[in-house]
Amino acid sequence: MSKATRATKALTDAGVAFTVHTYDYDPDADHIGLQAAAALGEEPAHVLKTLMTKVDGKPVCVIVPSNREISMKKLAAAVGGKSAEMMKPTDAERLSGFKVGGISPFGQMRRVPTVIEAEALAHDLVYVNGGQRGLQVRLKPQDVVSTLDAIAVSLVA
Repeated sequence: MSKATRATKALTDAGVAFTVHTYDYDPDADHIGLQAAAALGEEPAHVLKTLMTKVDGKPVCVIVPSNREISMKKLAAAVGGKSAEMMKPTDAERLSGFKVGGISPFGQMRRVPTVIEAEALAHDLVYVNGGQRGLQVRLKPQDVVSTLDAIAVSLVA
């Protein structure tokens, strides 16, 4: 597995301090983020999942702890929209340039508005997908916000 991806390059280019962690990706896992947390031996709240959504038909990247579900109503409100929905996997892959299970908020093909669950900012370090299945980057959640110009709000249901 290559530890150099568009996501790790974007972080390096931005001058962000991070470490790379690999794990055995299980494509049959019911919840990929929870499986990643278990494989890494980390609390699920520290392993963030990246979701590609649409708010009023426009793409929005969402970062939320792997053990939490987002409220579509709160997501829509966070970006000034009326309705939100999950993006189809094929659309998410095409827009981000990453495969589902390896979608990173960093280094996407097209930069889109990003929203992060505010409770993630309470941790010293978090894991975020590194742009490849079985690859996570560990960094400060504040660096996630500043690098992506993310909006930090309560998104969980």
